[in-house]
Amino acid sequence: MARSMGASLYVPANHKDLMAVADGERIGHARSLIFCTEDSVADRDLSWALFNLSVVLANMRGDSSAERFVRVRNPEVMARVLAMPGADKLTGFVLPKSTRHNFDAYFRQVRDTSHLLMPTLETAEVFNDDEMREFRKVLEAPGVRSRILALRIGGNDLLALLGLRRPRGMTIYRTPLGPVIASLVTTFRPYGFVLTAPVFEHLDLPELLDQEVLEDIAYGMVGKTAIHPTQITPIEQHYRVKPHDLEAARAILDVNAPAVFKMHDSMCEVTTHRAWAQRMVDQSDVFGAHPHEAATPATTTGELKLTQGD
Repeated sequence: MARSMGASLYVPANHKDLMAVADGERIGHARSLIFCTEDSVADRDLSWALFNLSVVLANMRGDSSAERFVRVRNPEVMARVLAMPGADKLTGFVLPKSTRHNFDAYFRQVRDTSHLLMPTLETAEVFNDDEMREFRKVLEAPGVRSRILALRIGGNDLLALLGLRRPRGMTIYRTPLGPVIASLVTTFRPYGFVLTAPVFEHLDLPELLDQEVLEDIAYGMVGKTAIHPTQITPIEQHYRVKPHDLEAARAILDVNAPAVFKMHDSMCEVTTHRAWAQRMVDQSDVFGAHPHEAATPATTTGELKLTQGD
């Protein structure tokens, strides 16, 4: 279940071309689509958005190459969506403002379906480490854990709670959310839960987006929310695995690899690097290897002698 997702594109449920998007006739390169009924839809437009969504679910193809989710507004909206013909074509649901207190109101509705869930961490509880640990226990319950595809980090909502907006000149990791994201990683990832990174809202700053995605990946994020189709390719190019990393990963996974060896002037330790290596191989199967890196130099492989204290 722990896999790289790349870019997940948010599409308002009242979008006039929602059917074409859902069927891949538009934005056909999107791997993951999230039809939103929450923040991107004004209260006055909700009824129309749900009607539009119902038409799309009933008529969209069932064999799309993209995973398709609905970001519901609340448990009542989830009930309405689940009652729509074609809801079984959805991969699952994104749950807004998820906490240990409201999770069951969502989960009990899909308990007997095959839908996957992506709870969004975007409430004041996120700033409380104890609350996050308690929420993790809820998600670890039998029958629940296997249904959690990823946890999404709602950066704009979290900044709003602090009375802030993302600055134009720095990545999310240089704001007060940097330590918060680090805490979420250490709270959830060791227990098998993966996370996706917040949106990058400034469409005219592609270099800063590039920098932020690199930091996302360094923090272990398996994907990032995209708010415009033009962000999909810039995000996913960074999920292409570098040839050096792929070569090292395959060497680490080799059954005949020594316990510790040197490759590309770095230490490779089979026991501690195996999970990373498997993730790199799996990621390359989805996104490929990065085409712009220079050819790799000759590989030096052999046992690595460590000095005392290393």
